Amino acid sequence: MTNTNSILGVYLSDSLDLDAIYGNALRDEASDVVLRHPHEIDNPEDVRFAICWLPNDEAFESYPNLELAMSIGAGVDALLAHPGLSDEVHIARVRDPHQADLMAGFAAHEVLHREREFTTLEQNAAKAHWAPLTMRAPASRKVAVLGHGTMGRAVVKAVAALGFSIHVACRSEPQAPVEGVTYLTGDGAVMAAADGADYLINVLPLTATTENVLNKALFAKLAKDAWLVQIGRGEHLVEDDLLLALEHGHLGGASLDVFRAEPLPADHPFWQHECLRITPHIASDSLPEVVAGQVVDTARALRDGQPLAMGVDRARGY
Repeated sequence: MTNTNSILGVYLSDSLDLDAIYGNALRDEASDVVLRHPHEIDNPEDVRFAICWLPNDEAFESYPNLELAMSIGAGVDALLAHPGLSDEVHIARVRDPHQADLMAGFAAHEVLHREREFTTLEQNAAKAHWAPLTMRAPASRKVAVLGHGTMGRAVVKAVAALGFSIHVACRSEPQAPVEGVTYLTGDGAVMAAADGADYLINVLPLTATTENVLNKALFAKLAKDAWLVQIGRGEHLVEDDLLLALEHGHLGGASLDVFRAEPLPADHPFWQHECLRITPHIASDSLPEVVAGQVVDTARALRDGQPLAMGVDRARGY
């Protein structure tokens, strides 16, 4: 018999109005999974789960019976490191297949924008200056991709389809490798993939071993005038090392979509740097109807004592 008992959850985010973004889709999806803002909760002890985006340090204190914290995005590092979230609380995240496609399109666009020199073409067009540019065979350009989870696999397929030479640093050998792509595993995989690369695309999850991975030692392995596409997590990048690599002319530039501090402060040097393309964490996003379906399924599984298909392995960090 289907369980129709309600389960109560709370929205926890200081930076996003999660109800405004996902509330209608959640209400359309189910009546037995109920979500409220914190100020709408009369009995905090009844709350069993939360959907979150960057909750503050005190966010979970009011809910003694909380069993699940679910991120509305792919990243869960903020929840894994949260000082107010006990190890007994399950962590889950949304896995939107469309999100991987959006991420792949963004990465491919940034590589092509640089490779085909669209910025120069735009500048020439603004001056009514007709000046065809020299082209290179994509196969002659090495693209290193760091990470081969859902996002990484989509990025590899998209960029490989454009004819580039792809080297991937991944945790283990893929079960369905893309023909012509080189996969590297083990402790030295990141450095080996980056060696001589013209483009470096980062889609790693944030863990203790990947924090600060985009640093001067890694940049030194890249080909001179290489381009970084940073769509992982802000904490992957050592910002001062990037600025030094740009200043010394080793890196040609970077596309940066994620940052240690978001929104990126108005006085941050990245904003004014002519070699950087800045976007406001929009490489991809989770669609409201997908989020709603997965939140409802996960909350019902929690209520019914079933395995959480969207659950995160705390030890692995994803």
